[in-house]
Amino acid sequence: MKRRSEEITGHKGSKDWVERTAARTMLRAVRFTDEDFDKPIIALAIPYTNGTPCNDHVRDLGELVQLEIERAGGKAIVFGTPVVSDGISMGTEAMKYSLVSRDVIADSIELMTEGYRVDAVITLSGCDKTIPGALMPIARNNLVGLTLYGGSILPGDYQGKALNIVSAFEAIGAHCAGKLDAEELHAIECRACPGAGSCAGMYTANTMASAIEALGMSLPGASSNLAVDYQNVISRDKQQDCVRSAQAVMALLKSGLTSRDIMTRKAFENALTVAWALGGSTNAVLHMLALAHEADIDLTLDEIGEITSQVPLLGNFKPFGQYVMNDLHEIGGLPMVMKTLLDNGYLHGDCITVTGKTVAENLADAPAWPEGQDVFHHPDNPFAAAGQHIRVLHGNLAEEGCVIKLSGKEMTLFAGPARVFNREEEALEAILGGTVQAGDVLVIRYEGPKGGPGMREMLSPSAALMGAGLGKDVALVTDGRFSGGTHGIMIGHVAPEAQVGGMIALVEEGDEVEIDLAGGVLNLKVDEQEIAARRSRWQAPGLRYTRGVLAKYARLVSSASKGAVTS
Repeated sequence: MKRRSEEITGHKGSKDWVERTAARTMLRAVRFTDEDFDKPIIALAIPYTNGTPCNDHVRDLGELVQLEIERAGGKAIVFGTPVVSDGISMGTEAMKYSLVSRDVIADSIELMTEGYRVDAVITLSGCDKTIPGALMPIARNNLVGLTLYGGSILPGDYQGKALNIVSAFEAIGAHCAGKLDAEELHAIECRACPGAGSCAGMYTANTMASAIEALGMSLPGASSNLAVDYQNVISRDKQQDCVRSAQAVMALLKSGLTSRDIMTRKAFENALTVAWALGGSTNAVLHMLALAHEADIDLTLDEIGEITSQVPLLGNFKPFGQYVMNDLHEIGGLPMVMKTLLDNGYLHGDCITVTGKTVAENLADAPAWPEGQDVFHHPDNPFAAAGQHIRVLHGNLAEEGCVIKLSGKEMTLFAGPARVFNREEEALEAILGGTVQAGDVLVIRYEGPKGGPGMREMLSPSAALMGAGLGKDVALVTDGRFSGGTHGIMIGHVAPEAQVGGMIALVEEGDEVEIDLAGGVLNLKVDEQEIAARRSRWQAPGLRYTRGVLAKYARLVSSASKGAVTS
């Protein structure tokens, strides 16, 4: 197969070579030499910003990777992508741009890899949407390449208690409920995030990084190697990840192994199994559907439910458990997790990975499951049984499906009167104002992919419920989504969404909403005649944005049940 770099070089004196003189002339101005024109061109996507700790160090990582690419015999073309911080945009209109940014990042990388006709690609990532966004274009165009996660943040500390970003959100709820004074709230705010790296718990970033390593598209151990040390210097492990990634992409180029050779149906089953065993984020559902779509793998929401129904919950991680990624790193990291799952029959060991080796070959020398620790449980003694983490539900309130995150809670039935809100801010105001009571079912709608637009995360109201001590007594149902830091009785991704006339648009204040886990359904307990009357009166509200990126997104985006993709 003709290398893309040959389109720039060609055979000296040939027609192609003459026609590409202009390209070489321009590249000489940016320090390319005659020798460089004979090297494979490697795209290097660096989603850097100093606007979030998740990506604050990614520029430094990029410089290391660029150096290593050139040491390994390649020539890097470096570029950036957008980065929207979920933690900073949370609870505001800015959060509408978060999920949108995933697809914009993917499109940005495609523009650069195709516009420069590169031979291979390495993409870096940090904050939540940069992780799937960094892999989607590699799968979309079946590129030679891999992705490298920037790593998790170290935990903060307050009075001997480990802190993370969700500690701050829950502290706000506790303060508003009168359980925490202003001085303590400020102390937690100042200590929760001590340096660079993505959120420390098994939230969306660590979930997706782990899933992608299990998928075979990043190097063994890279997802659980921490971003920086306590001096806020790139960790030695992460520095080594940069070296290994550069060497691996050159080996992939030599072998001709492409992303779709790796991203098979069985590889997706491995990724889902690891994410569920760790106790990962509900956002994994959206992102795995999107990645499967890009890789041309037939994967549905119901199939995700079936694949994961036999996976026990083994990780004891925040937000529902006690530990963070640093604790997993210290007992063997993701290689230990995957070896434990493989040895107990939960993974396909014959899937090829970006190392050029199979999963089983990668894990041959991985650490065994360590006894005497409570961070990651053995399948023989799980944190919770199979089916007690993320579940897919249907019912008349979610005909296309929805997801609930149980995280080990043993709940079979919850029913209560609906408290209906058409925006996240309205629900948050009611919670903080003390008007939400135990037994209520909060319904937050018109926050779906089209209706929001952008499918905002509901961390602010969910964290406020936890802080107010209502996490076990109030359910929240939304066509929006949840942060990986969310826990409680939370149902998201309700589809069809309100904006397109889903049943959630017809719920009225005081209606009984029933969550029946035994039956796997979410139902509105209103008779069909009344529902028909309401439907005849319902009219879709106008889209909230008529210009700009959100307007484009609302026109293009698919249902949450299909991954909220735009391609």
